Amino acid sequence: MAPGHVAYGMRASFGTSHVGPEHVIAWERGTHVPDAAEFTALAGALWCQPSELMGRPSTLLEHRIARGVSAEEVARATGLTLDAYLSMEEAGLWAGDKRQSVKLGDVLGLPARDFIAITRLEEELARLLTEAVSTRWQAHIRDIAKLVSMERRDLKGPLATMHQEYQGLLAATLSRAGGTTASGEDGRRYVENIVDHFWARLPGSTGA
Repeated sequence: MAPGHVAYGMRASFGTSHVGPEHVIAWERGTHVPDAAEFTALAGALWCQPSELMGRPSTLLEHRIARGVSAEEVARATGLTLDAYLSMEEAGLWAGDKRQSVKLGDVLGLPARDFIAITRLEEELARLLTEAVSTRWQAHIRDIAKLVSMERRDLKGPLATMHQEYQGLLAATLSRAGGTTASGEDGRRYVENIVDHFWARLPGSTGA
């Protein structure tokens, strides 16, 4: 399809009367970016889903567009006013409470990793994971499972593996240090990237 054909399809079927071939060319060259309405219309004109035209969605707006859900639908599902939701979307910062966050995850079909990132729970997840690998992981599995909305049985393997990895780094450090209690650079790096280690070990995860 030539740019003119795409623009015509968008105008004729999706109400974007202002779009011309020059818009499509600019999007192809990367000099301009379509807004949400234009992006949805572009996907329709190309007979594909919006998610097929973007990389991995990372923001509220990108997840909503990829899911093909309107801002009104998200606001209604989460119990927010449209203005309140749109302000969060524009700022890129979700500020809903726990109940609203769960509703957001449902309406946008967010995988666990994206849900944690968008609802800004990564810091809490990192804290729980650090405690799990440095003490008894069994004592923290319930809280981690609740936070990421997963079954405990699916977390046993990943947490046990991470605990073993971290304790192995500490043991190696102690051996090299002649019996000192230094945690070591390897252990610190492991903890700094502990959330990525966690997602990479989950079944079906896309990794880091």
